[in-house]
Amino acid sequence: MPLGTLDRTAPPFFKQGPSALSTLVFFAALALFLMVADARLGITPPLRMAISTVLYPLERIALQPVAWVRGGLGYLQTVQSAQQMEDTARQQMLQQSQRANQVEELLLENGRLRALLALRPRLTVPEQAAEVLYDAPDPYTRRVIIDRGMLQDVAVGSPVIDEAGVLGQVTRVHPFLAEVTLLVERDYAIPVLNTRTGARSVAYGNPASDLDGGLELRFMPSAADVQGGDVLTTSGVDGVYPAGLPVAKVDRVERRADSAFARIHCIPMARMEGARHVMVLQPLSEQLPPRPAATPATPQGAAVAGAPRGKPAAGAARPVAAGAAPAPAAGTPAAAVAGTGAARSAAAASTAGSRLATPPDTAPASAAAARKPALVAPAASAPAPAAARAPSATPRAAPATRAAAQL
Repeated sequence: MPLGTLDRTAPPFFKQGPSALSTLVFFAALALFLMVADARLGITPPLRMAISTVLYPLERIALQPVAWVRGGLGYLQTVQSAQQMEDTARQQMLQQSQRANQVEELLLENGRLRALLALRPRLTVPEQAAEVLYDAPDPYTRRVIIDRGMLQDVAVGSPVIDEAGVLGQVTRVHPFLAEVTLLVERDYAIPVLNTRTGARSVAYGNPASDLDGGLELRFMPSAADVQGGDVLTTSGVDGVYPAGLPVAKVDRVERRADSAFARIHCIPMARMEGARHVMVLQPLSEQLPPRPAATPATPQGAAVAGAPRGKPAAGAARPVAAGAAPAPAAGTPAAAVAGTGAARSAAAASTAGSRLATPPDTAPASAAAARKPALVAPAASAPAPAAARAPSATPRAAPATRAAAQL
């Protein structure tokens, strides 16, 4: 067959469609329409939901093999971890059983010793369960709100603990709610006891120490016996927290040559973030015996203890009225006393005569001074010797002579 007679047209089955450019323009316009319809008209969501509902069984069937493989691997891992946990729990149970036997013996011995020394029995602190509702809205404080308040006998100062240790303390009480300040609040102080050494100290809150906050022991000497891993418990000396509650564990100790104090960072035992269920304890101060009343201080210049009140001490001077002769001192001769009395009587008589003869406006200053009662203040110090205070035996007639001359 000659080549020019061949039919070069495509068979009907392999006939070519529209051109590539036409196809591109059509599908681009369709995509643009679907995007506009999905964003503006809201036509596609029902269609999408229908397609998703139809394809859901197929998706589940396709995912079943993957779920079976994951379930099998998880089962094997769970069995292996369960066996390891069982072995660990058995070992811990054996250790705890040995410690329990020792604790029973120690409790009996402690009871006998306390009875022998007649010590007061340990206090039992009442407690009640509570649930943490939410954190305080203030972002600058570390507080939580619990669902117990004044109507449930929650008081300010009540300690709050969780399953791991001390969480904080109640600082504000409402009728149905209460605010609990966490241990990591800035400068929050709690007395602690190092269980390894028995040394007492004070732990302060430091919210910037770690991500969740922590505690630090301040004013501890660089040579203090504190190591990483030491457990700190409440000492019970503050009258708020019962003794023996876990507080924190020492994380690291920083000792520097240029400082006399060490920086001791601690990690709280309780969960400062995510605590859900807690226990509210009654403050220890409500169960302690009352403190003795303070003895009032003795004012300065008070009477000496042992001396009877209302009676002057021996040798102390007494007030003397005007014109009256003072009492004779011990050891003064009787003649000297009599002479002195006569002289004073004569002086008083002459003074009275001068008052009658002299007008009131020209009265001498001596008469005005004589009208004032001559009071002698009591001596605050030791009395002078009797010989030093004894009046002269010779009568003093000088005032009487001057008065007679004026008359």
